[in-house]
Amino acid sequence: MTKKLKRILKKQSGRSFGKVAVRHQGGRERRFYRVVDFKRDKLNIEGIVVGIEYDPNRASDLAVVQYKDGEKRYILAPLGLAIGDSLAAGDDVDIKVGNSLPLARIPIGQPIHNIELAHGRGGQIARSAGDQAFIVAREERYVHIKMPSGEVRKILALNFATIGQVGKVEWKDR
Repeated sequence: MTKKLKRILKKQSGRSFGKVAVRHQGGRERRFYRVVDFKRDKLNIEGIVVGIEYDPNRASDLAVVQYKDGEKRYILAPLGLAIGDSLAAGDDVDIKVGNSLPLARIPIGQPIHNIELAHGRGGQIARSAGDQAFIVAREERYVHIKMPSGEVRKILALNFATIGQVGKVEWKDR
């Protein structure tokens, strides 16, 4: 059984128990929430990008990845990712756009996004359209990362991050 990639996003319309609680709210187009794989926990299984889709709930586009075992998942579409590209997540994957690997294995100066703050929790930093962070230094167990805001932060080296910049850079210039 495969899990659904889309779910209906519930409209609130300013109602509580069916009664209007907040006036002047309502309407809105019916939207689906796309379940995005921020964890990238299918380790060492190659996937192929079968589509790049618009997401009405976020500024960046999503890539549909079909893995060798037949499962499909949405991921944030990095800049330069195209339909037909292969990508993977794990300790021993190549350093190319879309691949997810531990911060300890990513070279200094490489643009990254979807960075984990706690191992296994999933990416929480640099997920918006056009965002990227850079590895600027390494310590024993930590990696210094320059955030999109300019702040430099120490993050554990075993946490995962995805190579590349999130797509739709023009959205950042607004």
